[in-house]
Amino acid sequence: MVKFNVLNSSRLDVAVAQELQISRNQALNLIKDSLVSVNLKPVLKPSFALSENDEVCVNFAPKKEAQNEYEVNFDIPIIYEDDDLIVLNKPPQIVVHQAPSVKEATLVEWLNKKGFMLSNLNGDVRAGIVHRLDKGTSGAIVVAKNNFAHAKLSEQLSDKSMGRIYLALTDLPLKEDVIIDKPIGRNPNNRLKKAIVADAKFAKSAFVNLLSENGINLIAAKLFTGRTHQIRVHLSSINRHILGDDLYGFKSQGDKISRVMLHAYMLYFIHPRTGKRVEFIAKTYDDFNQIIYKKIPKEIFDEKICPTHIDTVFSSFLSGMRL
Repeated sequence: MVKFNVLNSSRLDVAVAQELQISRNQALNLIKDSLVSVNLKPVLKPSFALSENDEVCVNFAPKKEAQNEYEVNFDIPIIYEDDDLIVLNKPPQIVVHQAPSVKEATLVEWLNKKGFMLSNLNGDVRAGIVHRLDKGTSGAIVVAKNNFAHAKLSEQLSDKSMGRIYLALTDLPLKEDVIIDKPIGRNPNNRLKKAIVADAKFAKSAFVNLLSENGINLIAAKLFTGRTHQIRVHLSSINRHILGDDLYGFKSQGDKISRVMLHAYMLYFIHPRTGKRVEFIAKTYDDFNQIIYKKIPKEIFDEKICPTHIDTVFSSFLSGMRL
């Protein structure tokens, strides 16, 4: 239970969110679940007007234990961890969270097994998933360990102060470094796919060539929005496809590529506790590397994916561009 007196008049949901350092949506759920009272009287209206010196009481529901549906027989490398968050390097072929079509253990179940679950304050237990990666996509993903961090990181995802840079192996190099600004929506002909659709959700990506040698085409992608399959759809719109991405058009006769060769390489955001910008690098996985090492020396690849080099390439490309 938490009690506090209101210092200034405000809405109930705003006051609860500020006092508990949680999101407005989390505060709203507490109120709607009859867990908040004002001057000893239960209040169900989030917009209830508080006056100075009103006493607000929040009663937390008993915490429910989360149960894993499937056995977790894999591990996930930890890039960084502190009291507020954990940054993981998600391996390929691991689904982030359960869905009706998923019949295997997920990243969320791994989090539960390891004890990295947070309460959403109304009794339910869930993982602090801030953003997602497709099953075949590997790389950096941040998970909040408490409600304060989850609210702060979610805000950054919305205001774009959190950013990601991806690496991808493609069938062809880009003709030129390019920004693609095309709306993405449901594909009317295939429920599994997204497509460029007029009047759909705004989507914007920047792509640069990093390496094109001996048949190896390595590009980097920077997202300005976070639509489902955004990189794959935007590349397909210029007739470029990621190796292994048969859903959007890559065709391979001889090679057996088991997944989409897309890797979330760099993740940056403002740390919710310190207020300082932090940056994390997720090492590429062996299946990604081996395609490159067959034709390109490791030293050349390492040079091209050096964070300083990628930052320089993008900064040079984006300078003067209207974003």
